Amino acid sequence: MASEAFEEIVEDFEFLDDWEDRYRYVIDRGRAMEALDEALKVPATKVEGCASQVWLHPRIENGTFSFEGDSDAMIVRGLIAVLKALYNGTAVQEVPKIDAQAELARLGLNDHLSSQRSNGLRAMVERIRGVAAEAA
Repeated sequence: MASEAFEEIVEDFEFLDDWEDRYRYVIDRGRAMEALDEALKVPATKVEGCASQVWLHPRIENGTFSFEGDSDAMIVRGLIAVLKALYNGTAVQEVPKIDAQAELARLGLNDHLSSQRSNGLRAMVERIRGVAAEAA
């Protein structure tokens, strides 16, 4: 089951009629997200496999997974915000069990992202799952 924050995004998407509105919604979520501290934009946090510059900084506190992230592309910042809604606040051992592809398919993202953006999204999910699996 997806988090409450992700379910809110799913509900919001149901009210938006076309992909342009949904695209703007994702970008707005990215704009609302706090920027990642420049000191955390280092090779260790950079996600390879993304067309844009992407950094993810995971944290595990008291067995709970969360991460911060940033990108130089607004749509990718929005995708990071969507992933934060999906994963943040989840028990670290549950993170690898989340079927991100199925959850994101509920938003129709698979049908409306370029292959490069889809590959980058997969790379972000793989990084998140890998960090959580390592910590669990």
